[in-house]
Amino acid sequence: MPSVLIVDDLLSIHEMLDAVIQPTGYSTAFATDGEKGLARYKEERFDLVLADIDMKPMDGITLLKQLKTYDPSAVVIIMTAYASTESAIQALKFGAFDYLQKPFRVDELISTLRRGIEFREFQLKRASSAAPEVDVADLESRLVGSSREMQRLRQQVQRLANARTPVLLQGEMGTGKDAIAELLHASSAEDGAQLVRIDCALSSEANFERGLMGENGAGGEWVQQACGGTLLLERLESLPFEMQQELVSVLRNTAHRFRLICTTTADLELMTDEGRFHDELFYRVASLPVSLPPLREHLSDLPEFIRHILAKSSNPHFDAKLIEFSPEALAVLEGYRWPGNMMELNQVVTKIAASTEARLISAEQLPMRLKELSQWPSLADHLAEQRKQYIEMVLHACRGDRGEASRVLGIDISELG
Repeated sequence: MPSVLIVDDLLSIHEMLDAVIQPTGYSTAFATDGEKGLARYKEERFDLVLADIDMKPMDGITLLKQLKTYDPSAVVIIMTAYASTESAIQALKFGAFDYLQKPFRVDELISTLRRGIEFREFQLKRASSAAPEVDVADLESRLVGSSREMQRLRQQVQRLANARTPVLLQGEMGTGKDAIAELLHASSAEDGAQLVRIDCALSSEANFERGLMGENGAGGEWVQQACGGTLLLERLESLPFEMQQELVSVLRNTAHRFRLICTTTADLELMTDEGRFHDELFYRVASLPVSLPPLREHLSDLPEFIRHILAKSSNPHFDAKLIEFSPEALAVLEGYRWPGNMMELNQVVTKIAASTEARLISAEQLPMRLKELSQWPSLADHLAEQRKQYIEMVLHACRGDRGEASRVLGIDISELG
């Protein structure tokens, strides 16, 4: 029998919830504050915790944090009497499964508890079964690189493998978000379950209404297809604001049935702070954010990336794995900013490998745009040069008097060469 720990400082709430929950087949236990609730959970390990947010000496948010620290798999639903959702959203931020606003309807309470219990049962099933893990060879072949950034990324993906918690993949175009989504799906999906991929920038509002929303927020055909597997929402920042609210309702009712993975090239937290992205949706999808580094931040991996791409390429004259890039060519590649990241590098190397008749690639064989842009100064260098020229102009106008020039500029230039 699933067990529910109710933590509330009002005995009348205990009595009411006990009368409502017991007939559903769940057992109930009680605590009158957060400290007692935490102690009781450590003694008995309940399937679900239903906690009020406004308690003393330990409130519901503090209890939530301590429960998740003690048991990261704890399923916690927060009750709040506030008219706004600010406190509820704060609870989602710290890992609450969901929230209920008082006064709540009985059907809403039971529905939320059932979803929480289903999610808990899934977690227990995964823990007791031989759940698939990320294939190490597959992980290393998809996320190549020996840099600290790539090692950290592989470790993070391994830690997230066997959960159904939503994951937000953040990174520029071409950094490998799709590859990670496929790895996580393979490691956490039930046998035969699908990876349902939806591009928020390309799908029409009508498609979303039919495929994602369904009737009465119960989820449409895409949600049904993703059950037991993964729902991948790509470029989430492109979803119109009014539809973000509808998506919140769908996720509240259905997200326990599948793993939700979202990708974005934008800073969703900043968009949320500026009111351009729905705050509750952000905390529902961003509980486990994963940031993918752009290629320009780990160029030490470039030779390894190139070897990996050549190993998968073909050449009509000889084995593409025998192709090498000259030091001059590598220098050009390292000087380029790679706005398309790994996707762009793959296109460049694959095209060269398929058409070259030489095993040693020179700088002259590289696309012109790479050579031209590699000569551009960085923004910092450009601004530094402009600053230097301005100081020299002021110094000249002051007839070489550094004291007077410092006064005009408002900075001390006595130490400048």
